[in-house]
Amino acid sequence: MKITESKFKGIFIVELDVFNDSRGYFSETFSAKRYKDHGINLSFVQDNISVSKKGTLRGLHYQVPPKAQAKLCHVIKGSVIDVAVDLRFGSPTFGQHLVVELSEKNHSQILIPAGFAHGFAVLSDDAIFQYKCSEFYSKEHERAIRYDDPDLKINWGIEHPIVSEKDRSAKFFKEVEKDFNFNHL
Repeated sequence: MKITESKFKGIFIVELDVFNDSRGYFSETFSAKRYKDHGINLSFVQDNISVSKKGTLRGLHYQVPPKAQAKLCHVIKGSVIDVAVDLRFGSPTFGQHLVVELSEKNHSQILIPAGFAHGFAVLSDDAIFQYKCSEFYSKEHERAIRYDDPDLKINWGIEHPIVSEKDRSAKFFKEVEKDFNFNHL
């Protein structure tokens, strides 16, 4: 397993070890010890799976304190463009976004800390997207930012995304409250 920090403090790209043979493959997708060995101390309390068809765009979602979530994201089947937007007020990368491709072929993961909005778009015919969360889902604390926000200029890799009404009517980035102070995360 190779763990590399991105240009965004706290976001790590994880390249899993994959062992192939005539039966298929085996990969360890999470080990608290391995993460701790890299200075990452997170406890995960909830696992989620999303099954989506080509062109589906989910996001940009986040939860505010005290229920803010870190996420460890992984694609089991298919391919997605995964996006994290820095909402940590005072961060040198505040308002910027990171785009990575996660797929069943590259076996990569992205670890996104609290203080980021997250979303993904499905590039393959369908995708099974799994993610671990460091905090339980809380409807009261959930928020969203428009996926097509003109200030963020995110290239999702799809022309006509399939989006929920909730995501279509989310706030614009400039309307987001300053819920995350970079120096206190």
